[in-house]
Amino acid sequence: MSKAVSANAGTVGRQAAVIAAASGLILTMGLPANAADTTAGVSASTESGSAQAALAVTAAPTATVSFERPVVKTTAAPVIERVRAQSTATETATASRAADVTKDASAKLAGTVSSAAASGLAAIAYTGIGHPYLWGGTTPNGWDCSGFTQWVYAQAGISIPRTNAWTAMRPTSTPSPGDLVMQNGGAHVGIYVGNGMMISALNPGQGTLLHAAAATGTSSYYTLG
Repeated sequence: MSKAVSANAGTVGRQAAVIAAASGLILTMGLPANAADTTAGVSASTESGSAQAALAVTAAPTATVSFERPVVKTTAAPVIERVRAQSTATETATASRAADVTKDASAKLAGTVSSAAASGLAAIAYTGIGHPYLWGGTTPNGWDCSGFTQWVYAQAGISIPRTNAWTAMRPTSTPSPGDLVMQNGGAHVGIYVGNGMMISALNPGQGTLLHAAAATGTSSYYTLG
């Protein structure tokens, strides 16, 4: 019996003790103090001389594990307000100057367009050089001085009278290319092209040519502008 106890103690890994009783044989296996957390009890009994032993094992309830859930607090993000730039006196003055510059640029542009239109008339007049002079004529095949000036303006989409065209214009002391030159009290007319020069249908012998305004008499200038 002691041999069986010794064998069982080696298997379980615990110290065994044997106690004899009148009613039979009881085997108790004791655990050391440091193993009290498992608290396992083992017993064996032999009844009516039976050689078989019943082994019962009991264990303490299983320990439970719990975790505390941390409390998380949330805070709303701050609302960012856009700061509007305030206009200063300097910015206002700058804007005013910019507006003035734009106005000046527009005025200059209008003047340039007007000059371009006048220059276009002068350019058209140049195309008439070399064409013959014909009294009462109004085409490149033959024209007189007033017929030539009427034709030049007509090519630019401007309608002027066949004779005395200057009466429909205003006089100017600062002529621009394309303005009308009236000479000798209305006896002759031509197109001013700048630098004191003009183009006109002069006479049957010379036809249409470029010449100095001063070479053909006193001049007065008229413009549509």
